[in-house]
Amino acid sequence: MRMRKLRRLLEEGLKLFASFFELWLMLGQMEDRMGRGAKAKEVYENALKHCPGCIPLWLSLASLEERINGLSKSRAFLTLARKKNPATPELWLAAIRAELRHGNNKEADSLLAKALQECPTSGILWAAAIEMVPRAQRKSKSSDAIKRCDHDPHVIAAVAKLFWHDRKVDKARSWFNRAASLAPDIGDFRALYYKSELQHGNADTQRDVLKRCIAAEPKHGERWQATSKAVENSHQPTDAILRRVVLALGVEENPML
Repeated sequence: MRMRKLRRLLEEGLKLFASFFELWLMLGQMEDRMGRGAKAKEVYENALKHCPGCIPLWLSLASLEERINGLSKSRAFLTLARKKNPATPELWLAAIRAELRHGNNKEADSLLAKALQECPTSGILWAAAIEMVPRAQRKSKSSDAIKRCDHDPHVIAAVAKLFWHDRKVDKARSWFNRAASLAPDIGDFRALYYKSELQHGNADTQRDVLKRCIAAEPKHGERWQATSKAVENSHQPTDAILRRVVLALGVEENPML
C-alpha cells in the first residue's frame, strides 16, 4: 500500500515536472527495489527522453542492464551515453569498471587510455589509473596524476591510499587530511581516513577524524550515498553511516591483505 501510494505521487509529480530528474530516479529505484526490473528500465528510458543530459539516469540504466541482461547491453547504453554526453568522466569510469567486473582488463585499460585523452584533467579517472596499474608502477602513475590535477581530492585520496598500503602512516594521514579538507562533503574520503586510523592510529586520532566527519555532515561520495540512502539507514546519524561505510569498504582498501 505504501509503495503504491509513493508510486502514484511520483507519477503525478512527473506529469507536472517531467524534466525533474530526481523524481525519475526515485521512481526507477523504487521499481528496482521491488524486483520490477523491466518496469525500472522503462522508467529510466522514459526519463532519458526528457533528461538526456542527466548522468545519474544513464548510470542507473546501465547498472540495471548489467544486472539483468549482462555486460553487452550495459556496454551499449554506456557507449550511447558517451556519444550524447561527451567528455563526461563518470560515464567513462562506469564503462571501465564494468569491464573490470567481468575480467576484461585489456578492454578496461583501452577505455581508460581513451578516457584520459578526452578528459585529461579528470581526477576520478587519474585515481582509477593509479589503482589499475601494477603495484610497482603506482608511484610513477601517481606522479603523472599529480602533475595533471594536483588539487583534485580523488587523486589526493588515491595517493593517501598508497602511503597507507605501504604503512607510511604519517604521510597517509597528511594526504587523507588534505583530501578531506579539499572535499569536506565527500564521505568516502572520510571513511577511508577513519579506517586507516582504526588500523594504525590511536584513540585520539580516531576520535578527531570521527568528530570532524560529524561536523562536516558529508552528503556525497559513491559509497557514502549508497549507504546513507539505503532504506534501512534513512534515519541513521552521521557517525553510524561512517561506521557502516567503513565496514562496506572492499578488500582493496585493506592494506593488511
